[in-house]
Amino acid sequence: MLTLNRYPALDRVWARQSARRSLWRRPGPRRASEKIPATWPARGPGVLLPVLLFALGALAPTRLAAAEPLNVVILYGDDWRHDSLGIAGNPVVKTPRIDQLAREGMRFTHNCVTTSICGVSRATLLTGQWMSRHGNTAFAMFKTPWAETYPGLLRGRGYWVGHVGKWHNGQFPADAYDFGRGRITPMRHWLPQPDGSEIHVTKKNENDALEFLRTRPKEKPFCLTVAFVATHAEDQNPKQYLPQPESMSLYTDVTVPVPKTATEEHFRRLPPFIGNEKNEGRVRWHWRFDAPDKYQTMMKNYYRMATEADTVCGRVIDELKKQGVLERTLVIFTTDNGYFHGEHGLADKWYPHEESIRVPLIIRDPRLPAARRGVTNAEFTLNVDLAPTILGAAGVPAPPTMQGRDLAALYLGSKTPAWRTEFFYEHAIIRNKDFIPASEALVRKDWKYMYWPDFNVEQLFHLRVDPGEENDLVAAPAHAAVLDEMRRRFRELKAAAL
Repeated sequence: MLTLNRYPALDRVWARQSARRSLWRRPGPRRASEKIPATWPARGPGVLLPVLLFALGALAPTRLAAAEPLNVVILYGDDWRHDSLGIAGNPVVKTPRIDQLAREGMRFTHNCVTTSICGVSRATLLTGQWMSRHGNTAFAMFKTPWAETYPGLLRGRGYWVGHVGKWHNGQFPADAYDFGRGRITPMRHWLPQPDGSEIHVTKKNENDALEFLRTRPKEKPFCLTVAFVATHAEDQNPKQYLPQPESMSLYTDVTVPVPKTATEEHFRRLPPFIGNEKNEGRVRWHWRFDAPDKYQTMMKNYYRMATEADTVCGRVIDELKKQGVLERTLVIFTTDNGYFHGEHGLADKWYPHEESIRVPLIIRDPRLPAARRGVTNAEFTLNVDLAPTILGAAGVPAPPTMQGRDLAALYLGSKTPAWRTEFFYEHAIIRNKDFIPASEALVRKDWKYMYWPDFNVEQLFHLRVDPGEENDLVAAPAHAAVLDEMRRRFRELKAAAL
């Protein structure tokens, strides 16, 4: 089997998985001093033309390119939906440092994930690809060659590349990073230390991130991903959310509002294969939200962990400022997926509902004109866009295998470009169809078509008048034409995701 000599640990991961599935081929050996080429050999019919166009495009000058390669910092939360920020209008949670980041950058109000689960969404972040293409349907290593991920490409161009925190894509490939502090499992909030003490996982994220910034080679550009565990629950612990002791004084004098759709009636409106007590979303609802006092306790601890992560985001930004590199650094805050806070009688994520698929996205780009700082953008942006955006800020062409778009076009160009008005959502079955069934969707701002392939069931929601997705219109004769058109477009976008 061919090897990438720079990354022996990653080669071992690939070797094991290739033996099982033979799903991909990787480039041949190259010396540590060699740069990753801008294009890759064609791997099947129809690839030559996109590669040629990509190569020609790489030669053309662009107004969006950075005058010099920017550093990159990705602040990446977990199970953190779009409205769990103070600046997004949440009346309870305090996120002052992320709010300030939004005031200095641009906040994207219709940012979504293409698959709402930890491992798959993280694979999409790294590869710029839909699940259908990168091949990680749950928590295994994706099949896309590492040389075509944003960390691999940046490292090949001389960046000092680091990852700290949650990983969730098979074995963490430490040799693929200059600074690798990735965690896989278990998902614990308090971590044992060699001296017998414990450290909170968010504090560990902070320590590792600051160590990366303080020990990096100063002559190299850098890229750091800070992958928080917060606000993911410690699922096997009855307490679920375990913030640090100093955070327990937060939110003691408030009552967290209960969502309008967090009722038994709305649970009964779900399709029967979700609206039952065996479904994992319902099981976790019982863990967290099945009594009023429990709801308040869980949500306050959830928000305490969000505020803790916000504090770390601020300390990372302060360190960038202290080192004098903030104005040469692209800073991104986003998360892996949304989260049900009891809506529809559910907890967690997975399904195509708004609470599950919409996540925050804030970009602070030093190239952003002053007049556009603090502005919101309502275009449909996706997690698949982040890898091309990161590469664009570094002046590195995105490979033709990436399916997203460089978001700089939305805030650096003199005119708003033609942009997507819809996207394809996909989620594979997890364990079995009773546990977490597969789901797919065509998502627009005004309509949403859901398809549940394990049961051949469709749903249709008019989001403009029903943002809570309470009334399924799939059988309504008045909307038959909308349904037919969305079915057709759904099939087209599903095929394009491959």
